[in-house]
Amino acid sequence: MKKDFLSIIDIDEFELESIVADAMRLKRLKSAGAAHEFLGGKSLGMIFEKASTRTRVSFEVGMTDLGGHALFLNPQDMQLGRGEEVRDTARVLARYVDAVMIRAYSHATIEEFARYSTVPVINGLSDRLHPCQVLADIMTLSERFGDLHDLKLAWVGDGNNVCNSWILSSALTGMEIVVASPDGYQPKVEVIDLARARGARVSVVTDPAEAARDADVLYTDIWVSMGDEQERAERLRALKNYTIDSRLLAQASDDALVMHCLPAHRGEEITDEVMEGPQSVVWDQAENRLHAQKALLVRLIAGGMPATD
Repeated sequence: MKKDFLSIIDIDEFELESIVADAMRLKRLKSAGAAHEFLGGKSLGMIFEKASTRTRVSFEVGMTDLGGHALFLNPQDMQLGRGEEVRDTARVLARYVDAVMIRAYSHATIEEFARYSTVPVINGLSDRLHPCQVLADIMTLSERFGDLHDLKLAWVGDGNNVCNSWILSSALTGMEIVVASPDGYQPKVEVIDLARARGARVSVVTDPAEAARDADVLYTDIWVSMGDEQERAERLRALKNYTIDSRLLAQASDDALVMHCLPAHRGEEITDEVMEGPQSVVWDQAENRLHAQKALLVRLIAGGMPATD
């Protein structure tokens, strides 16, 4: 039976731990220059409605590393761009490739594609969720902290798709999530309710200092996401006091880490000083997109990695 990855809670706690362990193993293999072509002869279709740097490169390089092939598919170059229905494209692509990754404006598009696809579908980003990013982030924190239970992550800024995925992930990791966002920019109530129903510890405040107090991780993202450009001036006004700077970082634990999923608008949601500082793990996060997604691909397409290197 095929398994999709549309949300971080499409996997359970055991699967999350297994994927992270596999990702660390794949990272070691790549660092050592050792072959790890676990997906030889397999193909990944990649549909991009939105522009991408990290998602496209990490999936494409990842499939090459694994001995497979990735196809970049721009909807404007496909019949999707001429009005073909999502369900029809899903049925056809599933007969050509072994999995599909979609980066879409609407989460509903990805859900419909997965409903009609007979091969695994991966959410590469939607307006609602970004589970691949959080999977890589969890790997990054696991490398630094080991066990994540009882760590506190403070999200500062817009309660967007990455924030939603972090809230849901807390049901798997045992981390406490405190979101600091102004009214009108807070995460979706239904996402919070779903996470809490699964035992997550999630709270939402308006004061960044309150969220950051004694936090083990400070996390932020751009204030103007793709599709929100017409709201730029309004968003900058609403979020102007939600910058992660040295003063806010001082409220966190002494060894707190700073995360940002990129791209960053330095001087807005994060200062250059903090982003380039010793507590930043931004570049580790970006690199780990490659390793975490490779582990995910092997699990979804091949059922998991072989027992030995």
